[in-house]
Amino acid sequence: MLLCIDTGNTNTVFSIWDGEKSIATWRTSTETQRTADQYYVWLTTLLNFQKVEADITEVIISSTVPRVVFNLRVFASRYFNCRPLVVGKPECLLPHAPRVDVGTTVGPDRLVNTAAAFDRYGGDLVVVDFGTATTFDVVAQDGAYVGGVISPGVNTSLEALHLAAAALPHVDVTMPEKVIGTNTVACMQSGVFWGYVGLVRETCSRIKAEYTRPMTIVATGGLAPLFNQGHKLFDYFDEDLTIHGLVVIHQYNKEQGNT
Repeated sequence: MLLCIDTGNTNTVFSIWDGEKSIATWRTSTETQRTADQYYVWLTTLLNFQKVEADITEVIISSTVPRVVFNLRVFASRYFNCRPLVVGKPECLLPHAPRVDVGTTVGPDRLVNTAAAFDRYGGDLVVVDFGTATTFDVVAQDGAYVGGVISPGVNTSLEALHLAAAALPHVDVTMPEKVIGTNTVACMQSGVFWGYVGLVRETCSRIKAEYTRPMTIVATGGLAPLFNQGHKLFDYFDEDLTIHGLVVIHQYNKEQGNT
């Protein structure tokens, strides 16, 4: 079985795959100090609690937090006796090489999203990922990542507003009942929600105009459904896009004899 690990700046997702389907998926907070042994105790506790039998023999990792990769490598080697594939490292092959400026390093999460979206939807895509940052990844007709846009994430923006302005509280992201707020919380929620609706719509519109080909918009990330309520910002919402990308990349490496 394959263990897919997607480490973002805020959360880490573990997903166990048996062939073409996921048999279990869990999410935990990303902590740079967590050791290989702690990962194993956490994972086996969940496996036992949910009575999941998993004979893990292969591991693939995508991480936007470099400091956690070492302990995840040790975790895979010590407890599953395998050398994990790490997306973004030279030894991990990609189905389609990115076409960006020489010397540019593309984030592994963006490479994984690109592979997944092309596998499911074909080329000429914009992948909008609502994470710690809100990213827009442009996938060419042949499946290559060819650039994109990085904006502050929704919760990141809210937290910055709260920290920078002592009188403003921390608020949850939600769709407000009306645009004009009549209290501080409602004003902040309206500003964030409608501001990001405008950001997504305008950014995608300008990408499409510059790309000069019809494009499909695919959204992923926890807040994507919230921003698609009646506004038709996206053509598709794909909840497990990143994990699917890890499966696609792992399968490609197996076909190339690289695992």
